Amino acid sequence: MTAALLENPLTSPETAPDALAGFTIGVTATRRREEFAALLERRGARVVRAPAIRLVPLAEDTQLLAATRECLEEPVDDVVVTTGVGFRGWMAAAEGWGLSADLAGHLAGARLLTRGPKARGAVRAAGLTDHWTPLSESCDEIKRYLLDQDLRGRRVVVQLHGEPLTGFVATLRAAGATVIEVPVYRWLPYRDTSPLRRLITQAISGSVDAVAFTSAPAVLAMLNAARTEGVEDVLLAAFRGPVVAACVGPVTAGPLTAKGVPVIQPDRARLGALARALARHLPEYSVTRVTAGSHELEIRGHAVAVDGELKPLPPAPMAVLKRLAERPGHVVARSELRVVLPGGPSRDSAEHAVEMAITRLRRALGPAGIVETVVKRGYRLATHRGESR
Repeated sequence: MTAALLENPLTSPETAPDALAGFTIGVTATRRREEFAALLERRGARVVRAPAIRLVPLAEDTQLLAATRECLEEPVDDVVVTTGVGFRGWMAAAEGWGLSADLAGHLAGARLLTRGPKARGAVRAAGLTDHWTPLSESCDEIKRYLLDQDLRGRRVVVQLHGEPLTGFVATLRAAGATVIEVPVYRWLPYRDTSPLRRLITQAISGSVDAVAFTSAPAVLAMLNAARTEGVEDVLLAAFRGPVVAACVGPVTAGPLTAKGVPVIQPDRARLGALARALARHLPEYSVTRVTAGSHELEIRGHAVAVDGELKPLPPAPMAVLKRLAERPGHVVARSELRVVLPGGPSRDSAEHAVEMAITRLRRALGPAGIVETVVKRGYRLATHRGESR
């Protein structure tokens, strides 16, 4: 971060143009991925694009057509609208089948329960009236709202959002409701899975600082891909450790929190809010600040700011710098530095690999004297002026 930004009280940290400089963030989104990537890149982040899922075209989905016809067989009492894009897609698909007028008429006589503002907006755009929207924007609150009433004999339509709402639907049925599940869109793995597999590898190795998720199906797709490669547990361990899992909302976070993974999420489930949450969290919790000699270092994901000037670092020099920064001024033996190098060089090449990493680190840092050699012992970050060890 530059000195000018530090001194400017009017600059909000999460909107600062370099708030995410030096950090690498994986983006798994399919819809609006370029828009979200641009929000992160404008804050200085390096973005790894790895779309995890794709949508089945609605007009080709025979399950949606069957569910729509079931809705039209009898009047419905309640309609749970979980996503705006899903509801709009359902109405568009019904128009393509010549059923839009019948469907709109059926829904007009029901209570439309919308999960959030986007779902509510889609309902109103269709000329329908929404009945109630939970403040939490969660399906759990809608479920509690319905369960507070007598559901026996009521026909409840639940618009799914890419994955079955198994527990939600089962609870309503146990309370006596007849539930019609409407799969307005179905997620499938993205056709080219190589970017997602590379992102999994990068997360496991710590080459990315965070992975951002904008839908629960994208989370599941990443975990399924990791399971196929036999590395799901390792990936989850990375998310519980150095790699931040950032989710747009509680529904998206669900598959991760169920596995004990801590997540960060914004107060409102919006892409802009998610970008701001990352811009607040990463500089606060994923930055190491040390003084080496007369220089101030701010160590970020793939870069280090030396006296406010950001300098990208390759993986090996960065690994060495992070190890030296754990205890500034204390000597770290070559044997200790060898084990942190990416790839773990063999004993025969270890000495040379450490020396090369130190050389590249010094060259990248710029000012001399930041990394000191202690003869026959190892290396250390320089102490403060006037100190000795």
